[in-house]
Amino acid sequence: MKNLIPRDISWLSFNARVLQEASDLSVPLRERIRFLGIHSNNMDEFFRVRVATLKRMIELGGKKGNMHLEEDPQSILDQIQTFVLDQQNEFNRIWQDILKEMQSQNIFLIDEKKLNKQQQLFVKNFFEEEVRSNIIPLMIESLPELPYLREKSIYLGVVMRKEDTAYNQKYALIEVPSRIIGRFIQLPSPEGQQHIILLEDIVRFSLPFIFSYFNYTRFESYVFKVTKDAELDIDNDLSTSFVQKIEKGIKNRRSGKTTRFVFDKEMDAGLLEYLMKKLNLTRKDNIIPGGRIHNFRHFMDFPDVFKQKNVRRQPFRHPTLINTSRVTDIILQQDVLLHFPYHSFNSVIDLLREAAMDPEVVSIKLTAYRLASNSKVINALINAVRNGKNVVVMLELRARFDEEANLEWKERLEDEGVKVLIGMPNVKVHAKLCVIKKRSGKKIIQYGFVSTGNLNEKTAKVYADECMLTSNRNVMADINRIFKYLENPSKEKFLSGCKTLMVCPQIMRSQLMQLINTEIKHAKAGKKASIILKVNSLSDPQLINRLYDAADEGVKLSLVVRGIFCAKFKYKKSHDRVAAISIVDEYLEHSRVIIFHHGGKEKIFISSADWMIRNLDHRIEAAIPVKDKALCHELKDILHIQLNDNIKARILDNDLQNKYVPPAGKKRTRAQIETYNYLYKKIKPVETKE
Repeated sequence: MKNLIPRDISWLSFNARVLQEASDLSVPLRERIRFLGIHSNNMDEFFRVRVATLKRMIELGGKKGNMHLEEDPQSILDQIQTFVLDQQNEFNRIWQDILKEMQSQNIFLIDEKKLNKQQQLFVKNFFEEEVRSNIIPLMIESLPELPYLREKSIYLGVVMRKEDTAYNQKYALIEVPSRIIGRFIQLPSPEGQQHIILLEDIVRFSLPFIFSYFNYTRFESYVFKVTKDAELDIDNDLSTSFVQKIEKGIKNRRSGKTTRFVFDKEMDAGLLEYLMKKLNLTRKDNIIPGGRIHNFRHFMDFPDVFKQKNVRRQPFRHPTLINTSRVTDIILQQDVLLHFPYHSFNSVIDLLREAAMDPEVVSIKLTAYRLASNSKVINALINAVRNGKNVVVMLELRARFDEEANLEWKERLEDEGVKVLIGMPNVKVHAKLCVIKKRSGKKIIQYGFVSTGNLNEKTAKVYADECMLTSNRNVMADINRIFKYLENPSKEKFLSGCKTLMVCPQIMRSQLMQLINTEIKHAKAGKKASIILKVNSLSDPQLINRLYDAADEGVKLSLVVRGIFCAKFKYKKSHDRVAAISIVDEYLEHSRVIIFHHGGKEKIFISSADWMIRNLDHRIEAAIPVKDKALCHELKDILHIQLNDNIKARILDNDLQNKYVPPAGKKRTRAQIETYNYLYKKIKPVETKE
């Protein structure tokens, strides 16, 4: 559509904002390296999912299947190639600048050619003791097909030659065992310096020893990696269970088509052509020449050898929950809105632990999408089962790249006696819900929460999300309706019966349209009309077009969109009515908040759903209205802090320029720090941080 920015191009613009953080000299050096790792990891997932999807669209040739086809996927792929090459060049420039800055701090990344004698001896011993048993060199020319190449691994393509002839050469392949050993090894270093070597350079140093049997005298080696189609194909075999289909889909990823080949631009031409031929790639595919180092995703875990430490601000307990031994007691009296990562996620864990031990609690029902590797949420639920509670967990098996982990959680939960729901073939369950039921005398009491983010104590320290703890009867009634639907998907009336929560896929879209229409109606009548929207992604054509209409009619739009932003506003006509920014900073902005002015009787929601087709039409999502005046005021304050950010906010425009919001003489405002300070002031001075 001409009036929309293609979602994949907009996403690349977001990843460019991540690169901006890596180039920002005010960001601590280790954090700049971490942002390079985030950018690299983002790009890997982009090629695994989005580029793979575009290629499938071309193969379908206009046959939609379950896909929402782009008008011209080949044109978008061509644009992607240009954007990616430009970002790769910028990435390399930033990395070279960072290397110089590291050297100024006496931190050196040493390759195999720069080792002193002491370091050479260390590397020989390290290879013999730690590396040798974990590598399997393959003489690939003798193999009819290339072996299976792991996506998240890096490989050394080796060219071996003899001095006496230019024709006698062989190709070999080595997978660098960074999964097992780690990527970074600290070397014995001169006093006052820190020397670090990458694992692949230890392998490079050891090539004469590895291939000593063949009597080759010259070795050249080049790093490369592949990215494959990660779409989880679910077949239509009726005799196969849904779980078996998921398991089969995971296995089939091994044979996914290569969607990107990234290689050292100095790679031997013959080896490059050989690998491309074996991978069925042509120059028209995403062939990305790069530097000597690849798979920068590992650099998110670069050793902390820096003098300047980035001391992350620690989460603190919500002020309402400070002077109580039981979170439950407070929730039964009032709503509590937690703002992660500023507030501690421990309050959610405490709520579940209390329920697990409370003799009056009868049941716990909860949805789970992405869980921590050693989940305290799951541990609390298992304890609840052992204490005789009825526990139901809706575990979304198709949370992308968490499928295997969720299958393992399913088995463990079922072994403990938890009833595990696994969703429906064509709809993902993305809502974050919990309902706890207790029997006190003759009374049935229900309480729980609705969250914008995953029930994951690890990511809750870096993802900015909202979580409403509540015992509101109407909210609990709707959560129960959603669970009834999840337990019996044929009964769609349960979802349509929700009266307080806005839910997907049946209700939310139409209700959002009605709320936007109300703002347009007020604007036409000359009344104040405004919408404040904070989401991760804004790409749904219907809602975007209605926002265009709203801006044209005079509705003031204030948009905070971290990632995909497909809107193309007529800025000449509505410049004073539309403010659209993206904030990329230390925390990942993940919450979804919507505020409609609604004739002065504001409608405020927090939601699990982004404004995307997949969320609104193909997922179970939930948005909860915020009614408490103090909580409404708090949410509005935080959103206005974000809208005033002029340090980490970028302007979202039609040209994807990612220009920073100018200070314009105003107070310098960095939203995440200001939000932390705003919330921290609410706790009592005597309270210590967790």
